[in-house]
Amino acid sequence: MAATAQTARPTMTQVATPAEGLDLRREESLTDVLLARIRSVPADPLLLRPAGDGEWEEVSGEEFLADVSAVAKGLLAAGLEPGGRVALFGATSYEWTLCDYAIWFAGGVTVPFYDSSSEEQLAWMISDAQVSFALVQSGDHAARARAAAASAGLAEGEVPVWRFAEAGLDELRTLGAEVTDEALEAARSTAGPDTLASVIYTSGTTGRSKGCRMTHANFVRTAAAAALQVPEVVRPGSVCLLFLPLAHVFARFVQVFALNSHSVLAHSADLTRLTDTFAEVRPTYILGVPRVFEKVFNSARAKAESEGKGKIFAAAQQVAVAYSRALDEGGPSLTLRAQHALFDKLVYSRLRTVMGGALEYSVSGGGPLGEHLGHFYRGIGLTIIEGYGLTETTAPVTVNLPEEARLGTVGKPLPGCAVAVAPDGEVLAKGVCVFDGYLHNAEATAETFYGDWLRTGDLGAIDADGYLRITGRKKELIVTSSGKNVAPAPLEDELRRHPLIGQPVVIGDDRNFISALIFLDAEMLSGWLSGHGLRADMSLAEAAANPTVRAAIEKAVERTNEKVSRAESIRTFTIVPAELTEDNGYLSAKQSVKRHLVAKDFADVIEGMYA
Repeated sequence: MAATAQTARPTMTQVATPAEGLDLRREESLTDVLLARIRSVPADPLLLRPAGDGEWEEVSGEEFLADVSAVAKGLLAAGLEPGGRVALFGATSYEWTLCDYAIWFAGGVTVPFYDSSSEEQLAWMISDAQVSFALVQSGDHAARARAAAASAGLAEGEVPVWRFAEAGLDELRTLGAEVTDEALEAARSTAGPDTLASVIYTSGTTGRSKGCRMTHANFVRTAAAAALQVPEVVRPGSVCLLFLPLAHVFARFVQVFALNSHSVLAHSADLTRLTDTFAEVRPTYILGVPRVFEKVFNSARAKAESEGKGKIFAAAQQVAVAYSRALDEGGPSLTLRAQHALFDKLVYSRLRTVMGGALEYSVSGGGPLGEHLGHFYRGIGLTIIEGYGLTETTAPVTVNLPEEARLGTVGKPLPGCAVAVAPDGEVLAKGVCVFDGYLHNAEATAETFYGDWLRTGDLGAIDADGYLRITGRKKELIVTSSGKNVAPAPLEDELRRHPLIGQPVVIGDDRNFISALIFLDAEMLSGWLSGHGLRADMSLAEAAANPTVRAAIEKAVERTNEKVSRAESIRTFTIVPAELTEDNGYLSAKQSVKRHLVAKDFADVIEGMYA
């Protein structure tokens, strides 16, 4: 890890969690930990994989090990050497995890690609990471990988490609049939805790993405620290359903978290049938980004309103939030308990059934959840464990404790980790989770460290009990022409609570007041229109110009403004008849808005608000 040469620093607010129970002397790689679990209970289920027609089959530890070993031997036979870089490109699936571990068993380094990456981005990652092999999901992924390799200046066939959703893995298994167990073990054991395990590229909301060097110890020790922090989540018998892209460090961490503990891991990439998958797998915990929980909430509210039960849902929502708040304030009253019991029968139990009926916990990251949603879900019987981290911290550096959660915060540091708030408000981090620096970019590595502290780029505060609260993004902080600092995130989080609003973008840098671009949620639009007696087939342009739609958005803006000072309030807004998606390049892979592109492409709309 690189560090700047600064010595004298102003006093910082900081909090650390001792590494008690976390044995930092153990020299373990990712494969060492997996082997220890499998050898202790070889016949126990380790994963679930789809078997067709809504059925799932258990994969025992010894079965998974045999599958991983066969694919790893194929990679060795193909010429993969210790430290060799292998691209992994495709949707979240059993095969993705199988390939990830096969690469590690062969002594290689995984370089995951996002499904939404452009040819230019893929070419950059192939070149920068010096990728020598690729494991991809489909023919389309193969074609994109080969085109990107050509753009990177590599000759045809220089990067061999195998498709893991088709016959490619069988080819590798056949290729490695003559490789001995001893040769595989020799390759596997080349990796230690400080060995590079993966190069994960930042999602790149601005500029070219940087490759984060993640070691085996980063994953192993961060997962172990999280298991110490939230042991009830990974108790024996727990089942994790993973549906976020495994190219993201958050999902990748949870993959390791589940497999290194007592959990059974299942995957799903088809979000259109996620409700069915919940019923089939019956997970006890999941992970998601705030947008997932917002959509579930908004869909439930829209469904209730379309069935003429909007008032019942609104009352149930208020009771759930009040009940959750009361849990932190001495306990709910008898009246509140009675109301909660009634709505549990009418509303909450149905929501829990939609999520499989066994779901107890959900880990949320990638952005602030919002206090209201956190209380709502806890009030209906689902504890959302909000944490905080970034790619450079192997995902979590802080996590809320389920029994001591302080909603609105992102919890306390994991064992072996620490956070601090610099005098300018920036959150700093250090500990077992912090990465090994940026690949081939010593200058960027030096810039991101302040002594031995990692600069996160986020703004925050630590309360008297050691809980961290994130207040905004340093680079996104708006400074109005009068010098007022305004963090857009709290305003945008509140606006997104409305089912019509997909992505709000708050504007105001160097302007004399705050404004907002409102991008409607295309998925929720038709149901909302129908529920309000309007044509359900309106286009985005028609909806943006509709007086009823505008009045609803105006109320959402007014509700948001009640929570801030007048200087921070949104004075005007424009409903933009467009969508912000990964496909059109306005959202990063972790669903962050690329503000510089929005500001550039919608400059005329913005100027119109200030004319």
